[in-house]
Amino acid sequence: MSLPRFPEYKDSGVAWLGEVPRHWDVRKVRWLCEIKKRISGELGHDVLSITQQGIKIKDLESNDGQISMDYSKYQFVEIGDFAMNHMDLLTGYVDISEVYGVTSPDYRVFSIRDKRASYDKYVLYLFQMGYKNKIFYAFGQGSSQLGRWRLPAEQFNDFFFPLPPLEEQQIIAAFLDRETGKIDALIAEQQRLVELLVEKRQAVISHAVTKGLNQNARIKDSGIEWLGEVPEHWEIGGLTRFIGPVVDYRGRTPTKVDEGIFLVTARNVRDGKIDYEASQEFVDPESAASLLARGKPEIGDLLFTMEAPLGQVALIDRIDIALAQRIVKFRGMPKVIQNNFLLYWFMSAHCQARLETLATGSTALGIKASKLGMIECLVPPLDEQTAIANYIDRETAKLDTLTAEANRAIELLQERRSALISAAVTGKIDVRPLVPSSQSGEGRALETV
Repeated sequence: MSLPRFPEYKDSGVAWLGEVPRHWDVRKVRWLCEIKKRISGELGHDVLSITQQGIKIKDLESNDGQISMDYSKYQFVEIGDFAMNHMDLLTGYVDISEVYGVTSPDYRVFSIRDKRASYDKYVLYLFQMGYKNKIFYAFGQGSSQLGRWRLPAEQFNDFFFPLPPLEEQQIIAAFLDRETGKIDALIAEQQRLVELLVEKRQAVISHAVTKGLNQNARIKDSGIEWLGEVPEHWEIGGLTRFIGPVVDYRGRTPTKVDEGIFLVTARNVRDGKIDYEASQEFVDPESAASLLARGKPEIGDLLFTMEAPLGQVALIDRIDIALAQRIVKFRGMPKVIQNNFLLYWFMSAHCQARLETLATGSTALGIKASKLGMIECLVPPLDEQTAIANYIDRETAKLDTLTAEANRAIELLQERRSALISAAVTGKIDVRPLVPSSQSGEGRALETV
């Protein structure tokens, strides 16, 4: 279904905006909004954080009941104020505050200048579109490498926005509230499906590596509280009984280069694989050789992250890489334990829970290589290991396909949401027939949502 357009358009004179309905105005933000700068000068207020999920009250860390940071230079945010993280045009956001508090002096707090001419919900949709569609980014300044790409006050004030008549702004906002609410509900359903599929995947792995595939196998008490009953003929022991030498890559942080040998960091090791997109860092061949002096990567070696994050594993699938700190590698002993079975053992809920009991650290949990022997391991006969690993491969592949489909549906819904907002607030579609001017009814349903 194609949505109706306005009967007549005119050139807005603004490159990013293009044509707008003939009866709309185009105004600078300084005409719509007024920047506030109200410094609190005292403590005792809720500190607010601007996130893409809305404005949140921060949970402040305290030392013996005393707040360690001085928030007296923060600025007041009143209920109904806009608060905007203009210092980060890629991951920052803007929202209308529903609570009273203070926020960073680096953020921008502003309000509607004349509510007889501008409707706050419509203006909010405009600003949020500016972030989502990266419109503000083209007008920003700073260093993208340092993650500081900001919209200075002058560019903010001189930015042009379309401005329909007030009643039409209210109609557009009501339409978008209703239709984005429907889309958000569909997104929430798909996100819940993803969560259930992840839980199912974990359950498949955990059950297979602790109970096996033979439901009629005789069982025994493992003697380990967190493990419970296990197949009677399986062997139990500390991890280091079943693996070869552990190579620990702790040491000096190498100098990074723009091109060179790919450096696998702890961030790249996730969900049983090396994710080469999660982090892309490189070192020169000389630094790589120094890093790998303790042991070169071999296909099939198991990587294990010691901290930040703890307990992620992957099998090495290429040898033209270097390995960073917080990673160790090892192999299962030949004819004792297979690396692919060992991979799934580490991914099981039982082993992950055990790692937490051995971990230390306040901000990031970690484990020392000397404690690896304290990680108990279940070892079936080799033929069962093969059957279990093959079974998990098949079942998780099915679940991964379903998860990918659900994530793709989420992406499409999010794209649809952004496109709908952009089209409505810039006048590319006429939503007036779809919402009663009184805004008291539901209006005509949008069939494509």
